[in-house]
Amino acid sequence: MQHVNIGILAHVDAGKTSLTERLLHHAGVIDRIGRVDSGDTQTDSMEMERRRGITIRSAVVSFALDDVHVNLIDTPGHPDFIAEVERALRVLDGVVLVVSAVEGVQAQTRVLMRAVARLRIPVLVFVNKIDRGGARYESLIADLTERLGLSCVVMSEVDGLGTLDARSVPKPLTPSPALAELLAEHSDTFLSAYLENEGSLTTEDYRAEVIRQTRRGLVSPVFFGSARTGDGVAEVTAGIRDFLGGAAETASDDELRASVFKIERGNAGEKIAYVRVFSGELRARETVRFHRPGPGGLRVFDGKITAVRVFERGLDTVEAAAGPGRIAKVSGLKEIRIGDRIGVEEGKSEAAHFPPPSLETVVRPVNPADTPALFAGLRDLAELDPLITVAQDDETRRITVRLYGEVQKEVIRETLAEQRGLAVEFTGTQTVCVERPTGVGESVWEIGDGRNPFFATLGLRVGPGAPGSGLTFGLDVELGSLPLAFHKGIEESVAMALSRGLHGWEVVDCAVTVTRTGYFSPISAAGDFRKVAPLAFAEALRRAGTEVLEPVSRFEIELPADAVSATLSRLVEFGGLVTESSIRGARAELGGTLPTGEVHRFDQQLPGLSHGEGLLSTEITGYRPVQGPPPRRVPTPAAL
Repeated sequence: MQHVNIGILAHVDAGKTSLTERLLHHAGVIDRIGRVDSGDTQTDSMEMERRRGITIRSAVVSFALDDVHVNLIDTPGHPDFIAEVERALRVLDGVVLVVSAVEGVQAQTRVLMRAVARLRIPVLVFVNKIDRGGARYESLIADLTERLGLSCVVMSEVDGLGTLDARSVPKPLTPSPALAELLAEHSDTFLSAYLENEGSLTTEDYRAEVIRQTRRGLVSPVFFGSARTGDGVAEVTAGIRDFLGGAAETASDDELRASVFKIERGNAGEKIAYVRVFSGELRARETVRFHRPGPGGLRVFDGKITAVRVFERGLDTVEAAAGPGRIAKVSGLKEIRIGDRIGVEEGKSEAAHFPPPSLETVVRPVNPADTPALFAGLRDLAELDPLITVAQDDETRRITVRLYGEVQKEVIRETLAEQRGLAVEFTGTQTVCVERPTGVGESVWEIGDGRNPFFATLGLRVGPGAPGSGLTFGLDVELGSLPLAFHKGIEESVAMALSRGLHGWEVVDCAVTVTRTGYFSPISAAGDFRKVAPLAFAEALRRAGTEVLEPVSRFEIELPADAVSATLSRLVEFGGLVTESSIRGARAELGGTLPTGEVHRFDQQLPGLSHGEGLLSTEITGYRPVQGPPPRRVPTPAAL
């Protein structure tokens, strides 16, 4: 049996969870279709998800379509939980993009599709809500092409569009000049066959080419329907089987390669890892090796698997070995984290497709005596969502957490209350900035110079590195002048010291060079160099100087055309720069950049500016020097 892992992606409220319910019902997995409003859907299992009517954590459900076994990952649509989407993208073989026939391509849809396009993940489109007033057909297909860059193969027509009697009518995939032109754009082989003898290409030839190009992410079949009524679901289900069924890619050898994209806690608090297997097999009672990139290089762990359960039907799992293409729930690996690679190390880590959280806030328990319990609870949450960075200041004991937005903040508050009985409050929210060296500074700490209590002589030179380079570590001394463990200790300590610059922010694009070393044998130890390295780095950085940079977000706004003027004025007040604008009838779109620190404040004012109809989507695109006095990070905690 073939195995394929697909994701359901959409702007919030486009109907992806409702489509998931319909797919499970059509496949015979469930007898009754749940409703998001009622809180009884299969994939929204958290109490908060049911209460709020939104997806917070990715969920996996499974069903069979003839000889194709499908693992379906339902992902969040709200931008505050974009990290969940990123983790799912890394293990997908294909995507079903859900678009509302009324609202069409929305700002968040474009953010999602940019990441999908970068990865060349095959895409099927399900245009939902054809039975709602204002539903569109031709103009929506044009939007999919123009605004998302999709090469659309339309698989449905619609009767009674925009009425309660709307019905999706399958459109046969037959030879036509328009389809031939679309396919020829992506295949010289098909173009040659078409030009040599157009009449010899059969319907099956066209269908085979559409399947091939879909699986390569070149064209996208588009289906219309209604998840509410189930109309058109049979056709998109067949599309998943036919167009995505053979899209899974596995390595040519039998060595184990697998990736962890989600972790949850079992009833006894044990870790359960959700793992996608690319090659080889995961078996219970076997010892595996897994890898994790970190500031000091690649970290390697060994662990013994106690149980492997693969998804079989709906949410049900069975104990079995997990082979290529399977998604498994793996128990027993105590040190496992999201993003770890199990088995063969490929030599490079996967780059993030979405930026880390841009907000940092202080978290306090209402009862000060609960501070240790709060810290422990937040650390557990950070293991389930590694982009929630938790830290505690060594002196003040204040706890900070980084997150994406206000909704995520409320989810953390409710989770701590429900799972640990902790009442908390958030204060001092600020935008996460970074620091970059502006000059070159040097520092030398000599053994016995009166201020150095360690048996280690160390000189460092600090200066600006290339944009996007992170930490560049070099030597102006002979490698053999120190034992290798001492050099490693210096590099690891410097990497940790980058977390706190002159103004308390993380230091980026920094070139650090070791200019002098010395030690007393056998008194000196690697620990001496680990302790003196941050002191030398701090002094050299102070002499070099730094500038503070604030994050800048790219924004896209959809709003009524008559609200453009007022919105433009407010954007300028907040330091925004509009680079794109268009008006389509009564609707308008604006695009540009805005300081990330102003995004939340502007978002709060957008409803008043746009008669409650404005939609804003943002993503961090880079940094720029702060205008005016540089902000300090308060407090300045040492990150965990």
